[in-house]
Amino acid sequence: MTNPFAPPIDLSHLPNYRQADARPRRAVFLGRVSTKDNQNPASSIPRQVVLASERLEEGEEFVAYFWDVESGMLPPDLRGLWPQEMYDALAVPTPRDGGLQDLVDRAEQLGVTHVLAERSDRMARAMLTSLTVEHELERLGAEVVYANEPVGGTKSGQLRSRRYGQVEAEVYRTVLNEMSMGGQIQHAIAGWNHGYPPYPYIAVIDENAPVREKGRFGADRPKKKLAPHPDPRRFDAARELCRLRREEHLKGPDIVAILKAEPDRYPIEGEWTYNRVEGLVSNPKLTGYQVYNRRANRTGRAGFSRRNPISQWVWSPKAVHKPVVSLQEWMQAQEVTAGLRAGVEGGPLLRIRAAASRLGFTVTAVSSSATHTLYRIGNRQIVLPSPVPDTSSSRASRTWGARRERDHRGPGPPARPDLDDAPCRARGVRTRADAEGDRGERRAGARTRRRDRRGHAHPGDTGAGDAPGRRRRTRTRPARRGARPGSAAYHAA
Repeated sequence: MTNPFAPPIDLSHLPNYRQADARPRRAVFLGRVSTKDNQNPASSIPRQVVLASERLEEGEEFVAYFWDVESGMLPPDLRGLWPQEMYDALAVPTPRDGGLQDLVDRAEQLGVTHVLAERSDRMARAMLTSLTVEHELERLGAEVVYANEPVGGTKSGQLRSRRYGQVEAEVYRTVLNEMSMGGQIQHAIAGWNHGYPPYPYIAVIDENAPVREKGRFGADRPKKKLAPHPDPRRFDAARELCRLRREEHLKGPDIVAILKAEPDRYPIEGEWTYNRVEGLVSNPKLTGYQVYNRRANRTGRAGFSRRNPISQWVWSPKAVHKPVVSLQEWMQAQEVTAGLRAGVEGGPLLRIRAAASRLGFTVTAVSSSATHTLYRIGNRQIVLPSPVPDTSSSRASRTWGARRERDHRGPGPPARPDLDDAPCRARGVRTRADAEGDRGERRAGARTRRRDRRGHAHPGDTGAGDAPGRRRRTRTRPARRGARPGSAAYHAA
C-alpha cells in the first residue's frame, strides 16, 4: 500500500525505510466441500485452488493444501475423522496435507504466514467458528485471505465486506436447516419411516409413494413404511416387554433377565441388553404412529445424541402401521419409567419378584384372562388376580421368605398342636383365649388404678354400699391459685 504522506525526498535507500519481515512468506490453501455424494470433490477442490491462487504473489506457490469433505456446520475438531482410504478413493488431483483442525494445529510449526481460501464459508458456515479460527491463526502469525473480497480500500471497508459474507453464510445455513427440517416433517406426516425399524417391525417400500425422475444426483431413495416382522414372536415379545414395565413396574435389568430366560419365546439377534429394552419401552412408534425428531444427533460430541423433549416430537396425524400397544398403554409405561427413575417403590408384583429372585427364581407370566394371571415361579405355578392386591403380595412374600429361611436353616422343630383345641384345655394347657383374657383383666385393673389416683369415682364406689375397709373419695374444691401445699391459704381453700 502506497503511503500518501511520503517524505518530500526519496529515502528508500535507508536501512529502516521498510519493516523487515524475518519470516519468509509461506501461503497454504484451505478448502471444503459438503459431501462426496451430492458434490464432486474431484472437480470442486481444484476449482477452489484456482480461485484462491489469484491472491498469491508472482512466482509463489502453495506450500501445503488443507481441505475437508465435511459439513460447514461442524466444528473443526469433528472434521477430518475419515480414514485416509476414503480420501484416496475420491481421486482428487489436489494433494491433501490435512483438514481445518490440522491447519490450526500445524500452522506455527510450518511457519504459515497466509491462509488463502475461495470465500469465508469454505472455512465454516457458522460465524462463530470462522471468527474463532481466524483469531487463532492471527495469534499464530497467519493472515486469512478470501479471494472474493475486494483488494485495496480502507481496513473498515475490508472488515465490513468480510463480516457481511460471514453473516450471509450463517443465514444460508439457517435457511438450509429450516428447509431440511420442513422436508423431514412432511416425510413423517406421510407415514414414512426414518432410520432403522424398531424390533417388532421391518421397513418395506411404499409402492404408492411418488417417485421423482432421476436427477443430477441419481435416483432418490425409495420411501419406506413399517410393517410387522415376519416372525410373530417379536410382536408378542415387544407387547410383553411393555406390559412388564407398565403393569409390574420392572426395571430394565429385571426385564432383561426375564427375556433371556426364554430365548425361544423372545428371539433377538445377539442378546437382550438394558439399552435395547429401555429403547423399546420408550419408542412411540410401537403405538402405530410415525414419530420424528426424538433425538438430536448434532450435539458437538461424536457418537453421542441427545433426547429432545416430547413437546418437540413430530407425530403423524393418524396411525400408519400396526400398533403393538395403544397410546394410553404407552403413556402409562412412560409414567412408570419416570417413577422408577425417580426412585418410587414398585407395585405388589414387584415385591413378589424380589422375594422369588432372592431364591434364584424368575417370575414369568404364562397366560392371563380379564381377571387373573397364571405365573410360573421355578417349577411351580400360581394364579394371582389382576391387578395384584397388596394382601396377595404380602402373603406370597412371606411364603417365599419362610421357604428361604427353611432352606438355609434346615427343618425346624415339630409344629405344636393348635392352642384353641379342646384337648389342650382338657390337659390343663393354657390356650390363646386364656392368655388374652388375662391381658384384658390386667388392662381393666390398670384403668381402675389410674382413676383412683385422679380422684374419680368408678363403677362400684357408691358410698353406702362400699366394701368394708374402703373409703369413698370425694372431690374437693381446688386450692387457691398460687397457694403452696401445706400453707394456711392451701388449707383455707
